[in-house]
Amino acid sequence: MIELYVFVNPLGLESLRVEKEIIQLVDELNAKIHFRFIPIVNMKSIQLRLKARGQNHLDLDKVNQEFSDRYAAALDLKAVQLQGRKKGREFLLAIQKEVAINERPYSQELVFDILEKINIDKGVFLADRQSPLIKKNFTQDQQMVHEMGLVALPNAVIFNYESEEDGFIIEEETLLNIRDHFEEIFHVHLKAYHLSKESDVVNELDDQSHAVFKLM
Repeated sequence: MIELYVFVNPLGLESLRVEKEIIQLVDELNAKIHFRFIPIVNMKSIQLRLKARGQNHLDLDKVNQEFSDRYAAALDLKAVQLQGRKKGREFLLAIQKEVAINERPYSQELVFDILEKINIDKGVFLADRQSPLIKKNFTQDQQMVHEMGLVALPNAVIFNYESEEDGFIIEEETLLNIRDHFEEIFHVHLKAYHLSKESDVVNELDDQSHAVFKLM
């Protein structure tokens, strides 16, 4: 199995573009590629993004507001994901579109509007949002990113669980143009995956042959 961990800004336009591209590519591949969009919130990535926008990345009020919005969005996303990964993806794409494209401020009103549009039970959502599990899952994600040394967003790591090799990091620039780098990113891993599966089949046939031989 191939798994793609995509680390994103839960309110970012670049992350929205990448997520939509990945969803489309995985559909086109028609292969066993699982992917997860993981919201990341830390001061360093926020300051880098503000600086890239030409905004004052040392303005504490601006940085703190950005942090607060991203943190709320990340926890809201975690709560929605408990009602299904697909619903989680719908919610993430919707909030990014509203904030990054339509320029709506992140608020509970916006969250409730989106929950209604994607048919999420608001009562269940509110109960899940208060669960300690939500913050625990969020903290585990942040620790994983810290251990990998990832700062710029979006970013991703691809794992081929049929291989003994470590995960392959897809840098931000490559990820933002993922369709152009499709061959080098996925085909190598898919080839390794299929070769591994073929090897498993051969080994299974060999085992069956030995068993038949012993019976004879």
